[in-house]
Amino acid sequence: MGSNPVTWLGSPVFPKAAKAALADTQLRRNLRKATHTIRDKRAKAVAELPDWEQLRRAGEAIKDDVLSNLDTYLERIEAAVTARGGIVHWARDAREANEIVLRLAREAGTDEVVKVKSMATAEIGLNEALEAGGIRAVETDLAELIVQLGKDRPSHILVPAIHRNRSEIKEIFQREMAEKPVSDEPRDLAEAARRHLRRKFLSARVAVSGANFGVADTGSIVVVESEGNGRMCLTLPEVLITVMGIEKLVPTWQDLEVFLQLLPRSSTAERMNPYTSVWTGVTPGDGPQQFHLVLLDNGRTDALADRVGRQALRCIRCSACLNVCPVYERTGGQAYGSVYPGPIGAILSPQLVNDMHDKQAASLPYASSLCGACYEVCPVRINIPEVLVHLRAEAVEAKGRTPESVGMAALGWIFNDARRYENAQKVGSLARHLAPSGRITSLPWPGSKWTSARDVPTPPAESFRTWWRKNRG
Repeated sequence: MGSNPVTWLGSPVFPKAAKAALADTQLRRNLRKATHTIRDKRAKAVAELPDWEQLRRAGEAIKDDVLSNLDTYLERIEAAVTARGGIVHWARDAREANEIVLRLAREAGTDEVVKVKSMATAEIGLNEALEAGGIRAVETDLAELIVQLGKDRPSHILVPAIHRNRSEIKEIFQREMAEKPVSDEPRDLAEAARRHLRRKFLSARVAVSGANFGVADTGSIVVVESEGNGRMCLTLPEVLITVMGIEKLVPTWQDLEVFLQLLPRSSTAERMNPYTSVWTGVTPGDGPQQFHLVLLDNGRTDALADRVGRQALRCIRCSACLNVCPVYERTGGQAYGSVYPGPIGAILSPQLVNDMHDKQAASLPYASSLCGACYEVCPVRINIPEVLVHLRAEAVEAKGRTPESVGMAALGWIFNDARRYENAQKVGSLARHLAPSGRITSLPWPGSKWTSARDVPTPPAESFRTWWRKNRG
């Protein structure tokens, strides 16, 4: 695991990883087709609701209330879960959370657990921690299963295998499954996965899940999914362990209603989730007879202390921002090096790490064109561009004095005085003689850092100030 609260996935810093991803034409075709399909479907589903903007604002307000009173709601859910026969564990970081889950699995006497798709467990590297402890974790979500069997890395919050096409998936299944798919048709691939997983469901003694929401008043845990694998994991095993980020709370069932309208339309473009599973503690003779809730901090209270950045904790993991992001569409999720890719990952991962000296974390806020499309589609109105700029400032401060900071200070000195600014414009206009074609394609260092990726337009023969003085007096 190392010292980082989040599990980096082995990619180099974003600029290098993105450059490699851009060279993969098949990856770009897969991503473009998938993101545009989901994006268009989502837009139609959202257009059906005349009060969509009011729902967004309600979701924002509820989440902000939770974040402002998090201590109260956490104590409330602990009391409610305990009163209903569950056991609550508190995990300060990834190491503590992994140790808790590993200990509980060993106490249950199992060497294999089935898992519901969970970003929180991916964040802390739970599968790897369990494997190191002699316990195999079996992913039961179809996309997560594809990634796991392909010894691959996820590249999307909602659809981890979005970078794979169906012929690639067929090859993975034929290599890893006892019963091979007969073709690459979606029906045949799904049937092969169903047969593979059914034996796991029926024999599992322990299941591990994440949580989409936790209702503080009643201690109820909510998981939404579209395949039914979650329902199998949440009802058949004897022991159920849920790892939930402390920010996933909603105060009441009435508040939950808002998010059960926002989430499906924003994620899968559906009016409602095919499977919404809710459980409250333990019910004798029905479902798991042991329920453990692991409340995970892992950098979240650090993010909570940042008044600008804390809005990232509103995130309900819908992935709408990924599907509209022009950067994500061209590079895919693996370039971000984190289990949280795309625009939300670019602001969440650095805050969980809380160390802008970490090169991976410091590179992520720059993985954006700041076009604002992510803010427009976010169902809880996270102003991602605002947080990106805020984190960029932190990254610059962490670097200390650099050639770039010296250059910007010099520009500030010039811009701060009208006469200096005008003289600089006159000198700058001479640069047009360097490139008669109208574009400067190569500059010496440090200007080469700019021209390595883009051209510089040559300055005009006269500045606007000069033109105005000459023509308007």
